Amino acid sequence: MRKFILFLFCTVSVLSANSQELNCTVSIDAVQTGQPNLQIFKTLETQLREFVINTRWTDKEYKNQERIDCNMTLVVSQYDGDTFNATLQIQSSRPVFDSTYDSPVYNYFDKQVSFSYKEFEPLNFNINSFESNLVSVVAFHVYTILGLDADTYTPNGGAPYFEIAKQITNTAASSNYSGWKSADGNQSRYRYNDALISSVYKEFHDAMYQYHREGLDVMATNPKQAKDKISDAIGILKGVNDRRPNSFLVRTFFDAKSDEIQAIFSGGPQVDVTKLIENLNRIAPTKRSNWSEIKY
Repeated sequence: MRKFILFLFCTVSVLSANSQELNCTVSIDAVQTGQPNLQIFKTLETQLREFVINTRWTDKEYKNQERIDCNMTLVVSQYDGDTFNATLQIQSSRPVFDSTYDSPVYNYFDKQVSFSYKEFEPLNFNINSFESNLVSVVAFHVYTILGLDADTYTPNGGAPYFEIAKQITNTAASSNYSGWKSADGNQSRYRYNDALISSVYKEFHDAMYQYHREGLDVMATNPKQAKDKISDAIGILKGVNDRRPNSFLVRTFFDAKSDEIQAIFSGGPQVDVTKLIENLNRIAPTKRSNWSEIKY
């Protein structure tokens, strides 16, 4: 695995081509600054979009239809010279086999995004050095997207990408920016990545695979079996939650999945949802309005 990760590092440093991995939209909302039409925001939006889609993040070749759909919205709340305070909403999805449906996988609201930027300043990513907080934040989320997507296709398939996100975290921790250190709160990039690579949460990756590959991907051919597998995956998450109640990792999963789970179990072939609803209310009580719509 170390050789594979090292190869990915080298790839990031030396390759620049049309992205084989991401089909990503990037937008900037600067309304809160009171100066939303400034050219610098338009320039940054263009540069950030090109950075995400033109950086080759891995050594893998993706067909057009295999590229991961994602969206990044940077909401700038304060702007003063070359200093920006913002939040970043990141979402990604993956297609479900034999359907036209895209399943949400990652839905993360990053509240700890501040950075310096001068118009037309190059956005370059180097895994071994910290040059720009914005670049590091975006790269962190790109590798998290890649890792979670890989988890849905292969058991523990995201591990190499989560390790790269960890390297980004370690490198950025030497800066004065928030989100990279253990002291930066329970809803930080550090905490999220730490959970993804921790053995305490290893069953989370099993649940991701079972939910998507053994559940959603067989919905077209055997919807009852698919529902049972998805229900079992949620049971796995219940075990994770019992060990670490209200964890940021599990909460973020349900931020992405609550509407989908409600829809899955509100139609089609009936399965016993008594235990499922009990588990859902215990794991994600803030989503009770969704769970109350699931029909017995």
